[in-house]
Amino acid sequence: MTSIKEQAAISRLLSFLQEWDNAGKVARSHILDKFIETNQGKTAPELEQEFSQGASLFLVRLTTSLRITYMTDSCLEKLLRSIGIFLSAVSSNRYLIEFLEVGGVLTLLEILGLEKIKEEAKKESVKLLQVIANSGRTYKELICESYGVRSIAEFLAKSKSEETQEEVQVLLDSLVHGNPKYQNQVYKGLIALLPCESPKAQQLSLQTL
Repeated sequence: MTSIKEQAAISRLLSFLQEWDNAGKVARSHILDKFIETNQGKTAPELEQEFSQGASLFLVRLTTSLRITYMTDSCLEKLLRSIGIFLSAVSSNRYLIEFLEVGGVLTLLEILGLEKIKEEAKKESVKLLQVIANSGRTYKELICESYGVRSIAEFLAKSKSEETQEEVQVLLDSLVHGNPKYQNQVYKGLIALLPCESPKAQQLSLQTL
């Protein structure tokens, strides 16, 4: 039997999830603000404690919301930052796999190619791809298999923010190391950037090469 304390914690979790499910755009934005503020930098066990061992129930809601709304830019930056809290948490491999199983990488790459999405949201997408790439060779290969190098290189050439372009360089640098199967693909992607119109993109490509 569960203790009174455990029952209360489960009740709080269900109440929170119900609040999210019933919330409109503005209310969800406030929920995300509070989640980011209170959970930044937490480990996976700490997140589980926060959510009464049901953190994945909130993560699946975040990823579902991302897939449904990313083309409209609705709370997109906050959604990506919230997902980042899960994926960046120490001992978070389970969260990472859950995110990838629902097509997370493809969604992040698509965000980079959509013109109407704000630069800040695209930068958050790049940061999530960095987290995924830094999780090991298998994950780097997954990004490359999803035609990621082309999407990332094209975004580097088109981006108007030098700060975002530098984040993209960090991502490409991660993809080129410890990824022998696709190293040449990344190398060719960097070479293809040299004639592009963005001087910053050219400079970063040369540095990485």
